[in-house]
Amino acid sequence: MTRTTPPRPLDVEAAFPDLAAHRRTTTRLHPRHGSPGAQESSVAGPLLWPADEPWPVCTAIHPKGTGHRLSDVRLRRRIEEDARGRERTEDERRLLDGMKRGNHVPHLRDDDPLPMLAVAQLYAREVPDLVGPEGHDLLQVFWCPFEVHGADRTIDVVLKWRRSADVGAVLTPQPEPPVAGRAECVPTMCGVHPEQVLEHEYLGLLDEELQEEISEWEEGLLDEEEEGEDGGPSSPESYATYEEYAAAMAAARAEEPEEIDYMSDLSIAPGWKVGGFASWHLTDPTPVDCGVCEAAMPPLLTVNKWEFNGSSRSWLPVEDQDAGNDPRVIDPADVYLGRGLMRVHTCPTDPAHPHRLSFQ
Repeated sequence: MTRTTPPRPLDVEAAFPDLAAHRRTTTRLHPRHGSPGAQESSVAGPLLWPADEPWPVCTAIHPKGTGHRLSDVRLRRRIEEDARGRERTEDERRLLDGMKRGNHVPHLRDDDPLPMLAVAQLYAREVPDLVGPEGHDLLQVFWCPFEVHGADRTIDVVLKWRRSADVGAVLTPQPEPPVAGRAECVPTMCGVHPEQVLEHEYLGLLDEELQEEISEWEEGLLDEEEEGEDGGPSSPESYATYEEYAAAMAAARAEEPEEIDYMSDLSIAPGWKVGGFASWHLTDPTPVDCGVCEAAMPPLLTVNKWEFNGSSRSWLPVEDQDAGNDPRVIDPADVYLGRGLMRVHTCPTDPAHPHRLSFQ
């Protein structure tokens, strides 16, 4: 099903013409629970992986047999989904209580190779902002679901670019690690519904003069809102019943314009996406440069727990407006990395240069 981001509540370039020099497209992926095939873009779906090509493995030395069984993670999610809106049965509670983190694969040594977890598959024909090595039209993303790698002690991400037309027989069944360090490192299988939208650069990276113009405009909106608060409905005593008062308050709120904020509504789209700008909403902006050629590395893939900003519903797709409180819309892939958001950055000069990760 198509997913359509509503128009921005304000034509930000009309208000601030200099922002035209700070625009970029991104492709929102809009993952939703589904059963995609190997010929489709997906999150955690089957990959178009050649039967005669070795599957990526983690060779780093770290505990590999202790964690959460992937089968338990998926069963827990199915039980929770089935029980939405009702009390869990005794059998369901017993099953959930039995799903503990533990040493589930004691024979697996710390230095044994561990199959990487298939995280995403993206076709350039479906994702217009996907840019890789020349002639390659397919990106496959893996990670080791143990947050023990590198100085930042996080997951280890592997990118595989390929020409889809070169793939003959597809590997089946496809390997996966038996356990993960955290359940939130295991994505739920989703189809994706790519949609290209326009973004504008993070506020803190704009020219100082432009930052000041936007900040003054936002302050002016707040002043207007405070002035308008004096003209609200009368006190409850003016109405015959509380129900009448509540209805009047709801009608007044419906007539009020929604708050507009550059960072929340006008600049960077939330959710899983390809391309676009990086948001630095939890830290100061940090340069992400290529370790080989020192080129600035834009985000290739953003993995975000949230499909829309908690402070604003303006990014919630039109088709999901009536389901905005559904966990399958709010947090479709069940992934939580860093403080909720991870980006994979690649080199614009040569995508084969080592990628880098950033977290928010």
